[in-house]
Amino acid sequence: MDSLTQIVLGAAVGEAVLGKKVGNKAMLYGAIAGTIPDLDVISRFLFDTVTATEMHRGFSHSIFFSILFAPIFGWIISKIETKSEATFKDWSWLMFWGLFTHPVLDSFTTWGTQLFWPLKTRLALQNIFVIDPLYTVPFLIFLIMAMRQKKTSPKRKRYNRLGLTVSTAYLVSTLILKWFSFQEFTASIEKHGISYENIDTRPTPFNSVLWTANVDTENAYLIGNYSFYDTKEIEFISYPKNHDLLGNLKKEDKVQRLIAITEGWYTITQTKGKLYFNDLRFGLISMDPKETQFAFSYELIPTENGLVVQEMPKYRADAKRLLNALWLRIWGN
Repeated sequence: MDSLTQIVLGAAVGEAVLGKKVGNKAMLYGAIAGTIPDLDVISRFLFDTVTATEMHRGFSHSIFFSILFAPIFGWIISKIETKSEATFKDWSWLMFWGLFTHPVLDSFTTWGTQLFWPLKTRLALQNIFVIDPLYTVPFLIFLIMAMRQKKTSPKRKRYNRLGLTVSTAYLVSTLILKWFSFQEFTASIEKHGISYENIDTRPTPFNSVLWTANVDTENAYLIGNYSFYDTKEIEFISYPKNHDLLGNLKKEDKVQRLIAITEGWYTITQTKGKLYFNDLRFGLISMDPKETQFAFSYELIPTENGLVVQEMPKYRADAKRLLNALWLRIWGN
């Protein structure tokens, strides 16, 4: 999830663990714990694109990381907060839950997490977008309400519990919505008589009303959208796989690793002599039926020193255009 959401979750968890003893400092250190796993973004400045992509939500988002570093951070805090009622054990327990709940929440998103690192299995339930105001805003309001109470006040505990309960209930509801949308997609595919090998569904950005599906057919991927306000049939747009365009590049180590990262959901496109590897899991940059540019796309550049993989930039204008189109599409087709 986004940084704000993880800060809010970490703060709420910190409050639940240690708020009665240390008050708002529990929220502060919980928020810090909720931020730490995402520091793996630093890898983008230290490693090549493919390696950094592999590392994202890897080791730092694992149970192993939480267990290993919780006592280390707990010891550091205990040395800072020498006058606190909380002990080294208390701070370590707070840090463990702050570190651990971060990847657990991320496992519900499209990218997922390597929760069981060093195993390469990535847990991605794909039932909530990385930024969802309906999850974060109510959670944040209850946290602020709790923060304004004295540490011994029953209201403080009640507000914090309400925040955790409401946010968790919404998260569970998105799993139910995912199931309903999946039924609609599969029913539509069968109605169209489409033969397919696999289907992958997920919510579109910032909401849980409009869902999208990638459908794996023999030579192409079909992409369709479904809103719970729709009254017409689901329309699927075909995108050729074009895997043959890779040629000998398919044997390249970096290409094989990209294929593993996308779990096989990728297309290859060629524009003006340039070859692009497109990750289908995060959709296109617009709702235009003629759109061909995917949100995550990598240019494959063969050089004398080996293959260079360069992630294509993203632009604010594209994001704004997508948001406007999403808002209209949410309310039905």
